[in-house]
Amino acid sequence: MKQRVITAVIALCLFIPIVLAGGLWMDWLTVLFAAVGISEIFLMKKQILVSVDFVLALLATLTMTVPDAFFKGMPWGWSKMGIFYALVMLLLTWTVLSKNKTTFDDAGVYTLAALYIGTGFHYMAAIRSDHNGLALLCYVFVVVWSTDIGAYMIGRKIGKHKLWPVISPNKTWEGSIGAVICALIFTAIYVAFVNVGYPQIQMIVMAFFLSIVGQMGDLVESAYKRFYGVKDSGKILPGHGGILDRFDSMLFVLPVVAAMLGIVH
Repeated sequence: MKQRVITAVIALCLFIPIVLAGGLWMDWLTVLFAAVGISEIFLMKKQILVSVDFVLALLATLTMTVPDAFFKGMPWGWSKMGIFYALVMLLLTWTVLSKNKTTFDDAGVYTLAALYIGTGFHYMAAIRSDHNGLALLCYVFVVVWSTDIGAYMIGRKIGKHKLWPVISPNKTWEGSIGAVICALIFTAIYVAFVNVGYPQIQMIVMAFFLSIVGQMGDLVESAYKRFYGVKDSGKILPGHGGILDRFDSMLFVLPVVAAMLGIVH
């Protein structure tokens, strides 16, 4: 517990100023998170990072992460998705050149991971750069963190009925429902005092759906960790695991928020 608290304090001391600063600082932070995230996928698969397939997967992930403005004026009119697809084609080509040491299944995992991780972290920076971006990003944090806290506290106190024991044996229906209620309460308090640029009732209703989406993101990460036989996605955050452990819910919630509010960057 002491290690968890120390890590959390240090991480927040680094994270909060960057979120407040926004701009390029936020862009570089999300690029760093995405790079660590895709490396954690490789390590969970027990694949080495010094490899052609990792370089291609990393480039594909970062292509999805960086702001869309980065691709304006690219030679030959290349777009973000054009570059991403070219990297996917190279990954597939590498399955041939490596004589199936990197398999078609591997290429599929890396492509999906690049989309999942890159898109999630892309929208962390995109939401921050939107009008009222700081308030809106903090709204997302409030929804996700209150969901996590509610699920843990309520599930621990009164949880009896298992939610999905094959994937995550400690989660309960009581904790899940309590998490949504907790998210609604904290969101209502937050939007009552902070102007996020959208109607309060809209943001409270959104919080209901986002809390469920966040819990699904958590379950998805539990599923692939169980598949790969690991407790944590990584060890970069002592006592907390890896970047994917800390942002599993966010990677699902952030793109949904952007879609619901029409945020495109």
